[in-house]
Amino acid sequence: MIGVRAVILERTLDIRRTVSTRIAALTPIIRRAAGNAYVLALARGQRSIPYAPRAYVERLRDARVRSLVRYAARTVPFYREAFARLGLDPREIRTAHDLARLPIVVKDDLRRDPEAFFSTSRTGKRAIPFETSGSTGSRVRILHDRRSLLANIAYGERERAVITRLLGRGSGYREVRLGYAGGTIDKVYDFYRDHTWIPSRPVRLELSVTDPLARNAEAIDAFAPDILFGYGTYLHALARAAAAGTISLKRPKLAIYAAEPLSLAARREIEEALGAPVISRYTAVEAFKIAYLCERREGFHVHEDLAHLRIVDDDGRDVGDGDTGVVVLSNLVNRGTVLLNFRTTDLSRWSDERCECGRTQRLLSEIDGRVEDLLELPNGRVVHPRGVWGVLKPHPEVLGYQLVQREPARFVLKLVMATADDCARLAPQLARDMEATLGPGMAVEAERCDAVPREAGGKVRMVVALR
Repeated sequence: MIGVRAVILERTLDIRRTVSTRIAALTPIIRRAAGNAYVLALARGQRSIPYAPRAYVERLRDARVRSLVRYAARTVPFYREAFARLGLDPREIRTAHDLARLPIVVKDDLRRDPEAFFSTSRTGKRAIPFETSGSTGSRVRILHDRRSLLANIAYGERERAVITRLLGRGSGYREVRLGYAGGTIDKVYDFYRDHTWIPSRPVRLELSVTDPLARNAEAIDAFAPDILFGYGTYLHALARAAAAGTISLKRPKLAIYAAEPLSLAARREIEEALGAPVISRYTAVEAFKIAYLCERREGFHVHEDLAHLRIVDDDGRDVGDGDTGVVVLSNLVNRGTVLLNFRTTDLSRWSDERCECGRTQRLLSEIDGRVEDLLELPNGRVVHPRGVWGVLKPHPEVLGYQLVQREPARFVLKLVMATADDCARLAPQLARDMEATLGPGMAVEAERCDAVPREAGGKVRMVVALR
């Protein structure tokens, strides 16, 4: 009898193992099918929201405010403590304007205790981590919940509508993306490939901002893209080189920059050199959808129902329309790291103009963001600061950094590290890795420092080029 029971038990276990194996094999299919269904359901109507009546957009925005504030009060340590300390009932925060009653959060708060802003909910615990070097010179960890990452695809329909109008088509175009390995965009796309079957709209060529400018120009010419997408300063360098005749560059139909600002004069210089319109997306690791330039390129349309913005003075008071101040951001969609009233280092001002494109979203005038130096090296390379960050990003021991060009081919890499042992162990290797990134003939000396020097407004130049 015992033998029969053993046989039955063994067969039962075999069946369970077989079922488990088949379920595991189906899981990616189910995950992608669910991801597609979620994105496609949310994508309906997104292109019409920028044209919707103001009252409708404000209702969407305020509903998200109420939901997120109550979520933060329940599950996010910083806000749970803040409501208790202020004696404030979360239900009193009913509109975006009420968010001004909450404390302003600065980047040093995030750097000192990022987990205070992590949600303890199941959604928060399953969120995807991202890291930024930030304009304070120190790495900051931000979590984005999985649903908000999928929703970002759907919300992107609003910005893709601009591309459709400028190109005359919404798919089948060719795009060159200039970035660096391991960047935020790469990580987001890895998540999309794992969670959806949504096809990539463009045929895409990935190029690195750490490669020589002339080599990238040759690859761009061979690929003949409709769109050039990259960091603003790098596109500006390409355009200047093309205008000077030092590189040959076929004209794309459109250039898009993100993650850093460009002046209006620089945008016009790129447009003249490339013979193509230049548009921008105002994004940050703290919020993937903030604002964007439309086809008229006369101001940044704010995604008001996704990211509530305030423009404040040095004392945290709202400034009037047309007055310049600091951008304070509340991300209304992310439930991983919850940021309400987050003070950025970007400067801007509200415009009282209405865009002739017909969108009803509020407009920001020009945005003055982080300070970035491109390295123009004697070996012919033009290296973007994100390429420098890409070398250091995999090493959590590096708390802050600055690469200073002392001579055309000689650099000092300043490292902020928790312990002297970490520095002794890693600094020589990081110096060699940086030399490999900068290219032949470059010499890098690493040294430990207590803090990276800040400039006016608390900003840090992570790369300081020789003037």
